[in-house]
Parts: sequence; C-alpha cells; structure tokens
Amino acid sequence: MRSTSLITAVSLGLALAACGKKNDETVTTTNDTTMTTNADMNASGTKGAAATAMPAQAFTDAAAATDMFEIQSGKLAETMATSASLKSMAKMLVADHTKSSDMLKAAAKKTSPMVALPMTLPADLKAKLDALKAAKGADFDKQYMDQQMDGHKAALEMLKAYSTGGDQASLKQFATSAISVVQGHLDKMMAMAK
Repeated sequence: MRSTSLITAVSLGLALAACGKKNDETVTTTNDTTMTTNADMNASGTKGAAATAMPAQAFTDAAAATDMFEIQSGKLAETMATSASLKSMAKMLVADHTKSSDMLKAAAKKTSPMVALPMTLPADLKAKLDALKAAKGADFDKQYMDQQMDGHKAALEMLKAYSTGGDQASLKQFATSAISVVQGHLDKMMAMAK
C-alpha cells in the first residue's frame, strides 16, 4: 500500500510538472521530468496549471525520494565519474541533499496530521540508479549530468508550486528555503554543460 501511494505521489508530481509543455520539449515519465522554460512562466514566476501544489503527503514523498536519489547517485558519481568537476559537484550535491533531508524530516514532524517519510526509492528512481551503476566512463558522466539536470528542473518546479500553494506551513517553509539551493545546483550544472 505504501509503495502504491508513493508511486501515485510521484505520478501526480509528474503530471503536474508536464502540464502545459511546449510541443518542442521532451517529457519523460520519471521523477526527473524535463520542466518548462521561463517563457512558460506567468508573472508570479510559477506556471499556470503546474502551480497547483500537491497534497502534503505527496509532496513529502516526492521531495524525500528526490533527496534519496540525489544522495545515492551522488555517492556513486564521487567514485565513478571521470571528470574531476563532476566528482566535485556530486560531493556538493550529497552534502546539500543530506541537509535537505534533515530539514524535510524536521518540517514533516510539524505537520498536522503528521506526514510520513518514505524509506526507499520508488521503482522509477531505483531503475535510474541501476542504469547509472551500469554505465562506465564518459557514458556515466553524460547519464549522471542528464539525470541531475532533469531532476533538478522537476524539483525546482515542485518546490515553487508547494511554496506558494502548499497545505502545510512547515513544508511550505521547507520548500521556500530549498528553492535557492536547487536553483544554485541547476545554475552550476548549466554552466558546466556549456
């Protein structure tokens, strides 16, 4: 039952993230969904239909799964990446997403009713991690960077939506504080990709 609710939560997040996609953009069906460009944003900085936040449990499930994936894939990249800059970025992501996990746990304890944090990766993220483990050399580097950019874009969209429309104050505060960190990660990745 818990697995089904997590899959539903992630699917809901993906459905929200995919709303209003431009035809020239690619949408994948995993937690690291490619998100819309700034041109798709309205004046408030959020996207119309996707700005509707998920319920607290769905948000917590998706945010916790994202942190777990970032930590596990980052630890893998620290040893398997061929690029020193990618290894350095992975180390930063592990540290920052470990802090994010701690902040999410603290915020979840303040919810009413209290939301539970998932303890395992959902199947789609486990499959991505397994694929990453199988990659070698330059293929690993490319796959890791692609997953990180897509995942951070999806996370940023989700955090923005919850920070403005979430149903739990402590989780909204968490989402608001996490936005600048995730945006910083994404900016660094985009600069590295040039």
